[in-house]
Amino acid sequence: MEEAVKKRYTKLADDTCCLSCGGAFENSYAAGGEVCIDLGSGRGTDVIRLAGMVGPEGFVYGIDSTPGMIRKGKSAAEKLGIGNVEFILSDLEEISLENNTADLILSNCVINHIRRKDKVWSEVYRLLKTGGRFVVSDIYSSEPVAHEYSSDPALVAECWAGAVTRDEYFASVERAGFKEVKIIEESKPYGKGKIKVCSLTISGIKKG
Repeated sequence: MEEAVKKRYTKLADDTCCLSCGGAFENSYAAGGEVCIDLGSGRGTDVIRLAGMVGPEGFVYGIDSTPGMIRKGKSAAEKLGIGNVEFILSDLEEISLENNTADLILSNCVINHIRRKDKVWSEVYRLLKTGGRFVVSDIYSSEPVAHEYSSDPALVAECWAGAVTRDEYFASVERAGFKEVKIIEESKPYGKGKIKVCSLTISGIKKG
């Protein structure tokens, strides 16, 4: 993730604004005993909720590239006495967890910020156990974003200039190894910055 994006979200760690764009958590359906990973865990809200769903036999990792968000997540978990979580400061393109770690990976409005989207989706595939699933909410652009905007880290941080088209987005998911992707919800185009985007929530399973 670009440094400008990291700086923006570190500043937002103590804000009360909503940083999400979809319903990844609401469609995650984590079960008792499962191991979950939240990519772009922010203040840790979904990590803490998942920890309650998976129970003491399960575990939840929150991954975020911004120190401020990691600090907030750890603080929240400590205050609530939640022990079955771990927050890891890491770029999403290379995460220090072993292969086949998770039963469930979720992410909410984060991958659009990252230039190497193929690498993120490869990590999702690597980290899932066979039979594990992902639920991801994100945005895509209705047309290719001009290079003058997509190459500007400050505009990428505004949640629009880093978006790719729908076809390009799904191509990244398929290249990672996910051959069947379910569209849970998908919005109509709406204005964002200098383009139009759509929000969507998708899911898929890592098959053996």
